Amino acid sequence: MNDGKCEIQQANEESVEEVRVQMLGENLIINITNVFKAVGDPTRLKILYALSKKPLCVCDLALLLEMEHSAISHQLRVLRDKNLVKFKKEGKMARYYLKDEHVVILIKMAVEHAEEK
Repeated sequence: MNDGKCEIQQANEESVEEVRVQMLGENLIINITNVFKAVGDPTRLKILYALSKKPLCVCDLALLLEMEHSAISHQLRVLRDKNLVKFKKEGKMARYYLKDEHVVILIKMAVEHAEEK
């Protein structure tokens, strides 16, 4: 039975050292983890997906997701804090956008991966 374990217990020190020097710093790991935590919430993922299609205001998102404005605003605040969305005031309205193309790519890749069989 193959359970994915090595049959010998001997690390390849050369391979380990090669990867060790390429490892991400602890602060960057924490920042990436925080991005995935933010994206990992179903409501926030719905918001990000909707914004990947078109910039929307809180009212639009509340109607689309059938949620209260205050709940949408709270989730948008979390996404802003994680640097995933930004907003632009247009008169009395604030329209939300994805922060940059990296967020668009992140969402597209997640969808593609989830759709794989």
